[in-house]
Parts: sequence; structure tokens; C-alpha cells
Amino acid sequence: MSSVKKGLSKVEVGLRWDPSPIGAPEHDLDLVAVTYAADAAYDDPAYVVHFDSRSPDGTIILNRDSRTGQGFGYDEIMTLEFDRLAETYTRVVVGVVIQQNEERKTFGDIGNTGVRIAEGYTELATSDLAEAAGSTAATLAEFTRDETGAWEFRSTVRGFDADPASFATQLGTLS
Repeated sequence: MSSVKKGLSKVEVGLRWDPSPIGAPEHDLDLVAVTYAADAAYDDPAYVVHFDSRSPDGTIILNRDSRTGQGFGYDEIMTLEFDRLAETYTRVVVGVVIQQNEERKTFGDIGNTGVRIAEGYTELATSDLAEAAGSTAATLAEFTRDETGAWEFRSTVRGFDADPASFATQLGTLS
């Protein structure tokens, strides 16, 4: 008996962190997703989704954007609807970057960082970003479309130093 490979359909990436101490500059962490076309899966991204933006077709949306980490649970949430993403796109990489203020911050400087990647009630991965403690940015996940059209997930927590402006162009080349 053969089975149809379904793959991922709708994935949520959640990011949390503790606010900065009273009197200290705020911590602002941002989720970023880059999408690649089949003919350029490791070149320049087709488009980037981050704060104040979404994918042109509405399949990748930053539902919640926190600038302080205040709140309960996950402060920043990005939804990726792979079942609606055009066949033109075959790779999506998601990462996180720290907005830098007066004082350089790394993930190790920010308390209670956490990432959760889930499809519905199924948790695909979690991380406290300890593996990127000395970094200002990190890849979190890579999603690829296989030859049957099904989307697959690969956890890719990897830290590096980048500012928010250069992060989107570097993100997909680092997976």
C-alpha cells in the first residue's frame, strides 16, 4: 500500500524573552523569514518578512511584534502557511536578530529567551538560544519543499554576528 506524503501545512514560530531591567535600554528581538524561488534557492531571497511587513501573498505573516519582551508567553509570533505558498518557492529560512541600541547585546545578555516552532499542537522544535549565546543573530529553522511538493522542516539554530540590515541577505546562505 502506498501513502501520500502530506508534509507541513501551517507552522507557527514563537519567540519570547524577558524585558530589560528598569532603567536599562529595551531589548528588541525580531523574527525574520526569507523565501527563495526554486531557481535561486541559495541566492538572493525572493522576499523578506520582518517587522512592519508580510509576504506579498499573505502566506507568511508576523502576527505579533514586541519591542520590549513584555507580556505573557511568546511575545512575537510568525505564521507560515506552506499549504498556500506558490509552487515557485521551494525554501524558507527563519531567524532572529537583536536590534542593537547604545550597548551591544547578545542572546546571552537577554534573560529567558525561547523559541517554539509548532504545527498545530505538534511541537517541531524548541530552543533557549544557548547555542547562540554570544551572537546577535541566529538561524532557527529551514523549510524546504521536496520533489513531491511536501514541505519538510530542519532545525538549524546557528548563531552569528549581523546587524538587522545585513541579516536578511545573510540568513539563507548560512543554513
